[in-house]
Amino acid sequence: MTIPKFTATSIDEIPVNLRRGFRTGKSKSIAYRKQQLLALAYMIKDNAARLHEALDIDLHRAPAETSFIDIFPSLAEAKEAYDSVGRWSKPERAHWSFNWFAMNPTIRKEPKGVVLIISPFNYPITLSLGPLSGAIAAGNACVLKPSELTPAYSALLAELVSQYLDPEMYTVINGAIPESTEMLKLQWDHILYTGGGRVASIILGAAAKTLTPVTTELGGKSPAFIDPKCDLKLTAKRLMWGKVTNSGQTCIAPDYVLVPRSFVDTFVKACIEALKEFFPDGAEKSDSYARIISPGHFARIKGLLDGTKGTVVYGGSTNAETKFIEPTLVVGVKNDDSLMSEEIFGPVLPILVVEDVDEALEIVNSRDHPLALYAFSKDAAYKAKVFDNTQSGACVANDCIVHYGAEGLPFGGIGPSGSGMQGGKFSFDTFTHFRATLDNPKWVDIILGGRYPPFNPKKKASIEGLFPSFPPRDGSSRWSPWFLFAAATATIGAILTKRSGLLGA
Repeated sequence: MTIPKFTATSIDEIPVNLRRGFRTGKSKSIAYRKQQLLALAYMIKDNAARLHEALDIDLHRAPAETSFIDIFPSLAEAKEAYDSVGRWSKPERAHWSFNWFAMNPTIRKEPKGVVLIISPFNYPITLSLGPLSGAIAAGNACVLKPSELTPAYSALLAELVSQYLDPEMYTVINGAIPESTEMLKLQWDHILYTGGGRVASIILGAAAKTLTPVTTELGGKSPAFIDPKCDLKLTAKRLMWGKVTNSGQTCIAPDYVLVPRSFVDTFVKACIEALKEFFPDGAEKSDSYARIISPGHFARIKGLLDGTKGTVVYGGSTNAETKFIEPTLVVGVKNDDSLMSEEIFGPVLPILVVEDVDEALEIVNSRDHPLALYAFSKDAAYKAKVFDNTQSGACVANDCIVHYGAEGLPFGGIGPSGSGMQGGKFSFDTFTHFRATLDNPKWVDIILGGRYPPFNPKKKASIEGLFPSFPPRDGSSRWSPWFLFAAATATIGAILTKRSGLLGA
């Protein structure tokens, strides 16, 4: 197969004007949105083999892994959006209230306009095309900016988008810092950025100059709590899978684990057995183990490993030429260790020894809120204690990573791990403007006539009678007489309004 050559988009071409296409209004049609979503789905299906090849070039990633963590989630998002866009886009009647319902308070679901999706290297398909499904379903025009660290995929994406999707509405910008800098000078109606905090601060600074809203997904050090009462073999298998998938380059990978002192040796032994089951001849010889994306990322991870004061009990070997880092377990890591100084984003797992769950909670809560948090236990009280006493983007019991693909769940961070949400309808909502509307009939002035000057005691009393009624301090139920009158009047008026305009003009 042929993967196109990566070429940066000419800076002169970056001010692409998709607004002309957007302003035609064609994306307001649900039929148009469904057609584009279907085209997106077939773009992925028709070119699955080429996508596998591209990510083998970029990440040395096995096709089966790419299918599970990149292609399948992208197809699932496109299918969900295709099936649901009509329902998602319907106007919604606002919260029912006697005081307001006659005015027909309604929320319209409208596209924001021309949006920008900036995606990272680690899950390049699902983190670009997944949000694109939401942007299309919401009726937006969209620019995709994939990572320059995945040149094979990014070049292929540019080719495929131009072939399958409406070029007046959807395009790809490729490039590195110069192109990104020029791109961020433009006015956007929303930016979705997935990546690291350092770049996020640059994007947020640029967006502030144009008052562009931004959604960020930024990762962080996601902890895993280990309860000795867990299903040990299953825990080790799922935890190690979460750590070595994509060679640890996952924003929601378990970054470190907290294990009670009395259980450490047993836990480590189970993890080693799981890794040997995954890679019987070692990870370096396996065709099921990815590589680090770039020499710079390799050097950063190796530097963190070289600086640790913990004890390497498994793995530790590296190969700079092939950007290989072996799955590595490090025991006895302290909270101030090099491996705890930043998100590892690689296949190295620090194991922090604690006395009990209370000490583990103290350590986790001393750090920034993570994008994900994991608790492995059979004990409902243990899981509840961890979830109730921490903050994170997501909290998951007895597994890792899989919550990203769970339909109906939001994906997003809190605090330094990100802001806003994506995934399925949450992506649709992110790219949608919820527009408030009212249509107030004439007869409502029977109730609200007291708002007009000149004011007098009677009008003042009528306005005060509209104030919300609270129960007494003891919590017993009580209704405001004026509220009941207003409700009855509004009900009668609404009925009359529907009868040949008896009270309205």
